Amino acid sequence: MRRPLGTAAALAALLLAGSSAAARPPSVLSVSVDRTRVATTLGHTSTVRSTITNHGAATADGLIAHLNVLSYDAGVYVDPEDWSSQRTRYLAPIPPGGSTTVTWRIDAVNAGRFAVYVAVLPRRPVSAPPKTGPAIELAVAKRTTINSAGILPLALGIPALLAFLLAGLRLRRGR
Repeated sequence: MRRPLGTAAALAALLLAGSSAAARPPSVLSVSVDRTRVATTLGHTSTVRSTITNHGAATADGLIAHLNVLSYDAGVYVDPEDWSSQRTRYLAPIPPGGSTTVTWRIDAVNAGRFAVYVAVLPRRPVSAPPKTGPAIELAVAKRTTINSAGILPLALGIPALLAFLLAGLRLRRGR
């Protein structure tokens, strides 16, 4: 036999039901990306796109998409703010069966192997895990530059040698 709920308990149940409906876990969402690998060099900027799709029967509202960066290589420090200046996006409502695409600019600030992925969460805290897309493998090669310390002796030595030879020629002609 079911016991009727007291007024406070009924109100609490309604509030909990309402808050979980308003802040739905992103279980009816999917996150996809336009590529799974990016190869670039240090100092260059790459662009990737993620698409968040609502597979549910209700509008997905109040969602936040967040870009995350991690290093596969131990000892490589990653400061995500250096990689992208706009890592958090507040999404417009996504209707049932609809989707939205977010373009992310990623600056390669460290050489190495990295993973970039997008996580989507509701603005209101829920206990459900975020919905994440597949990781994009980001391979950043070191940019080879000429060693200025190796050029300095050459840059100073050739003019000095020419000046020395010219002074020698002048001395010979003067005799």
